[in-house]
Amino acid sequence: MPTRKAKIPATRYPVERFTLDNGLRVVLTPDRSAPVIGVAVVYDVGIRSEPEGRTGFAHLFEHLMFQGSENLEKLAHFRHVQGAGGTFNGSTHLDYTDYFETLPSSALERALFLEADRMRGPRLTEENLRNQVDVVKEEIRVNVLNRPYGGFPWLTLPPVMFDTFPNAHDGYGSFVDLESATVADAADFFRRYYASGNAVLAVSGDIDVAEATKLIERHFGDVPARPAPERPDFAEPELTAERRTAYTDQLAPLPAVASAWRVPDPIGDFAAYLPYVVLAEVLTDGDASRLVERLVHRDRTVTSVGGYLGFMGDPFDVRDPTALLLQAHLPPGGDVDKVLRTFDEELDRLATDGLSDGELARTQARMATHLLRDTDAVLGRALRMAVLEQQRGEPGLLNDLPRLVGAVTDEQVRAAAATLRPERRASVEVIPGVGQSQAKELAR
Repeated sequence: MPTRKAKIPATRYPVERFTLDNGLRVVLTPDRSAPVIGVAVVYDVGIRSEPEGRTGFAHLFEHLMFQGSENLEKLAHFRHVQGAGGTFNGSTHLDYTDYFETLPSSALERALFLEADRMRGPRLTEENLRNQVDVVKEEIRVNVLNRPYGGFPWLTLPPVMFDTFPNAHDGYGSFVDLESATVADAADFFRRYYASGNAVLAVSGDIDVAEATKLIERHFGDVPARPAPERPDFAEPELTAERRTAYTDQLAPLPAVASAWRVPDPIGDFAAYLPYVVLAEVLTDGDASRLVERLVHRDRTVTSVGGYLGFMGDPFDVRDPTALLLQAHLPPGGDVDKVLRTFDEELDRLATDGLSDGELARTQARMATHLLRDTDAVLGRALRMAVLEQQRGEPGLLNDLPRLVGAVTDEQVRAAAATLRPERRASVEVIPGVGQSQAKELAR
């Protein structure tokens, strides 16, 4: 039985929370160690929120939020942030969309003005819409259509595992849906989802809480109040029989496979969910992990293998339904069936025999290190706290995550592994379109 326990360090980032009269939730976490701030605004709208016939709309709208506002011309956001020595971006996820800046602390008011201004209303014009539709289509070409393994597995596996449109559809979007989008659609999407009551503002770094609060009230206080829309039920039935499909990727030089199993609700049953987060790392994190040691080093049936929670890879920013994923790339002529059998064998061995001495402690120490590193920078801290507030109302959970990971027991990991049965699995196989002789040349 394992005897060693991981020594998990703790963080004590302070957290101040309040809500404006218009419903905007605010999280402040001061850190005066460096004159830098991270500002993040998270809206409770993501890929799962898209209506049928409007695939890719959440991502398209993220682009539109950078095309000016009622008070600022197109590209003004770029000019004002970069002119202050800062960086910025935005990203679309399954369950939220975020916008963020890293700036010198002297530019706090500038960042707040910019975010509040577009929260009041982006500049939705036919020209901006058509331009950004073209930009998103080009992203799809570059990242999916003209790239080996494009969309694998985050776009290709959900339609195998899930049955409902919100969970199964292509979040990047079809060209037909994108081209048929109208300015009226965009205006309705903004009105529905980009409400102050549907957003969280987080500021981390070199701030005085009292002064930051005054600035936030000054810039966001008069944003028109609109309540958050009611979140639909995205529930899916559990799989009772294995699902599997395959497709040919004309650009892929080597075969690949990804499998997924449903896991407990990350929000509503967090205690039951955490062992699966640890299990994924036990299986695939580092050369000493179970599947890397077996599949890559011993059997040499794969060239790489990875495991993670959530189709976009972050276990702590996703809602139910979600899954534990394992994915592997194989050498030329590789046997996908053999790889899947090995997944099953190693899961059975873990469930039956448990972990070796020190295996769990090593994994938990690595996980804690990653968590601490990801939130060491002020922007990482602001983003994580904003999402924790948005999804759980617990931004301070950021301080507890390393400890909670370290508290997962051998027995909990074994029990989690025992649930990952073949009949609960969905898998997608990539058949390489590149010839085998060509693939061998590429693999050298």
